[in-house]
Amino acid sequence: MAAILRPAAIALLLLAIPVPPDRGGIPDRWNPWAPLRVADPPNALTSLKLARLSRDGELCRAVLADAPLQATPVPDREVGAGCRLTDAVRVTRTRFALDTPFLLSCRGAVSLALWETHTVQPAALRILGAPVARMQHLGSLACRDVARAPGRRSRHASADALDVAGFTLSDGRRLSILRDWGDADAPAGRFWRALHRGGCRSFDGVLGPDYDAAHANHLHLEVGGWRYCR
Repeated sequence: MAAILRPAAIALLLLAIPVPPDRGGIPDRWNPWAPLRVADPPNALTSLKLARLSRDGELCRAVLADAPLQATPVPDREVGAGCRLTDAVRVTRTRFALDTPFLLSCRGAVSLALWETHTVQPAALRILGAPVARMQHLGSLACRDVARAPGRRSRHASADALDVAGFTLSDGRRLSILRDWGDADAPAGRFWRALHRGGCRSFDGVLGPDYDAAHANHLHLEVGGWRYCR
């Protein structure tokens, strides 16, 4: 029986094919050499293209410039012992309005734009019947260790993580993960679970309320670390 290739294996095979970006007639979203476009639906190459942005700040900023997000680059700098901003931006608006701006790495901002475009807004329309207008967050940059691993810096320490707590729909309804997560069968509960699943396609790491009590009131979304979805 022929072996079944996983999407990641297919992506690696594509990367091994010596075809330059302007040859072969491959659509950009399936071309491993073409830059990521936030408007394109995620596929087997998305994680590889996102990883490339972590290594190429100029490319990341170019991708971010085409994203539905308002952000201004900030200087690279130390923000504490073992905490550093590199290729970070100050986000004043995403696809949605914000109560307060936040700092996020460029790679994190691209992942956020992907998540909002291909997971959050579609889930709101499909499950709740109205688009999201505003997002509530609990912050991004925090020079601290991982709670369960003293001595190991959190992805928050480099602005590679964002904690999302709620959304407001265009009709005024407010969605809170702290209040809504418990009822998995209610529309709001299904909405948050769709966001959790979709986050695992756009970010490297996702933690939700089922992980531990510390995450009862937010989705932790991060880039740059180990891949996990809990």
